[in-house]
Amino acid sequence: MNESHSGSPAESAETAPVFLSGGGEMGALMRAHDWAASSLGVPSGWPQALRTVVSLMLNSKFPMFCAWGTDQTFLYNDPYIDVLGGKHPAALGGKFHEVWSEIWADLQPLSDRALGGEATYWEKLPLLMVRNGYEEQTWFTFSYSPVRDDQGVIAGVYCACVEVTGQVLAERYRDEENKRLVTLFEQAPGIIAVVRGPEHVFEITNKSYIELIGRSDLVGKTAREALPEVEGQGFFELLDNVYQSGTPFVGHAVPLDVAREPGAPLERRYLDFVYQPIRDPAGDVVGIFVEGSDVTVRKQVEDELRAANRQKDQFLAMLAHELRNPLAPITTAAQLLKMGTLDAKAVRNASEIIARQAEHMTDLVNDLLDVSRVTRGLVTLEKEELDVNAIVASALEQVRPLIETRRHALTMQLSGEPVHVLGDRTRLVQVLSNILNNAAKYTPNGGQITLRVTASDDRVVVTVSDNGVGIEPDVLPYIFELFTQAERTPDRSQGGLGIGLALVKSLVALHGGSVDARSEAPGKGSEFEICLPRLDAEAPLPATGGGEVSAARAQPLRVIVVDDNQDAAQMLATLLAVQGHAVSVEYDGRGALLRARIERPHVMLLDIGLPDTDGYALARQLRAIPELRGLTLIALTGYGQEADRRLAEEAGFDHHLVKPADLAQVSAILASVQRSTA
Repeated sequence: MNESHSGSPAESAETAPVFLSGGGEMGALMRAHDWAASSLGVPSGWPQALRTVVSLMLNSKFPMFCAWGTDQTFLYNDPYIDVLGGKHPAALGGKFHEVWSEIWADLQPLSDRALGGEATYWEKLPLLMVRNGYEEQTWFTFSYSPVRDDQGVIAGVYCACVEVTGQVLAERYRDEENKRLVTLFEQAPGIIAVVRGPEHVFEITNKSYIELIGRSDLVGKTAREALPEVEGQGFFELLDNVYQSGTPFVGHAVPLDVAREPGAPLERRYLDFVYQPIRDPAGDVVGIFVEGSDVTVRKQVEDELRAANRQKDQFLAMLAHELRNPLAPITTAAQLLKMGTLDAKAVRNASEIIARQAEHMTDLVNDLLDVSRVTRGLVTLEKEELDVNAIVASALEQVRPLIETRRHALTMQLSGEPVHVLGDRTRLVQVLSNILNNAAKYTPNGGQITLRVTASDDRVVVTVSDNGVGIEPDVLPYIFELFTQAERTPDRSQGGLGIGLALVKSLVALHGGSVDARSEAPGKGSEFEICLPRLDAEAPLPATGGGEVSAARAQPLRVIVVDDNQDAAQMLATLLAVQGHAVSVEYDGRGALLRARIERPHVMLLDIGLPDTDGYALARQLRAIPELRGLTLIALTGYGQEADRRLAEEAGFDHHLVKPADLAQVSAILASVQRSTA
């Protein structure tokens, strides 16, 4: 037998009490331990309550420890070895607060409560342990219970515990993954939703789905409750079928009519989507996963492309028909002339047929060439100051034979005074005659055509209305587009290629104006309105024999163009020089000031952004020079907001033009200056 530290003999393993039998590694260590040196003394003298607790621990597969006595001597079992880590086996017989010194601040209150007679239970308590030479975050679920000695006095603390660190970390990882999935779900560009049960109750929806439907109060409602306006469109029936059959459904560009705001009218959207059944572990369908995309824009583009392609095909077929029509009489007349058996009258008649049909073909080709040149920006307008009333008279002269042939009643409502625009006489007559010609052709014989000219301070409006066949509502928005034409009679008696209105729109736009069409309904007639910028409506016209003044024949002006973009400055200067003006170019503010003092120009066009100053400061400097008191200043800038216009006005500019400069506007301003200096 070994001697104890106090000199008392220690118990041998062979003589150890029965309660220490078995117990695996810890049972062996307890039997071999020199307990005589501890406050507990030899095991044979341990109180029965401690013997019972130790026997329970040694024969349990659950991690347990007991802290007994005034020193709270630490006893534990085999499953608790993993909890201790590197603290084993030195922890056996040690003091509780020393064994777990790094977490004693967390454990002491719990131990004190147990020693005070209160049992406690903690779930997933975080503890920062040092058990393998480094700090590690752990979590434990455990209970502390008081243990009484043989006299009923609380003498120790008993703990049954389990480490749940792996479980907590797994849960945290799962939560983070769920949050990440929710974020991806919310940010997904496509529509996503999950509905549960046979009634299709919304469980989750993402942002895109809510934006599509136009409401957010979907979760917890059945599909039929949440979207009553969708009833009868087939979607609920599809959900029912997918839920009952377990077969997915895939839809492409399916129309959905939905009210995206409370009380709003139904709005048509087009969807690509999938209804995918969700199954439980037993394989039964318990819900439906909805995923898709709003393809409304794509569908509209595809429809427009298909429509444009159809219009192109129709146009080409129409063109072929219109070109073949005159070819037939030309070919026949040519063959008759080739035979050489015709008398003089027949030869003259055949020649007239060839000339007339060739002229018709020439008109068709010219129309095509006009459209091509205008749409490619190759048309050059020869602008001059024109009275719109004179343009109307010239257009009527061309169309009057057709109006009279069809016995239409023509009502004229002119302005009663000269109203001037800056434009190309030939092109404006072409525009008006085209509109009048359409009114005459598409109004039944004996119809009514009204032509009005009205003017305000800054614009002139020419309106042509009729009581003819009108325009179909689905055609009206596209009436000015190339390759667009309303339905024609089977015999194609109206003739033409249907490109005239596209040409009208382009030519009016080149004059800085706009054109619009209105029609109440088929059979209710139509109205076309041409709006053009008015040229100095309040300025008196110089007296001439014809009542009009050509800007090109007026006294040329001295003009300075100031722009640091050399190409832009030179091109604008060239255009103004072609109109007969004396034009100089400067690329900075300093040079512009110097040249203005020398040349004393009538007009200066200033870019706002210059390398050495800004156009506003330059304008103020120019306004301070007495010799330039009559100078007209034009701001030429890429800044076109209302605030920019106010800045230009405050700096002393007379006009504010947005780049690229509209030559018609520039010419109109110069013409006004010419009249004022005449």
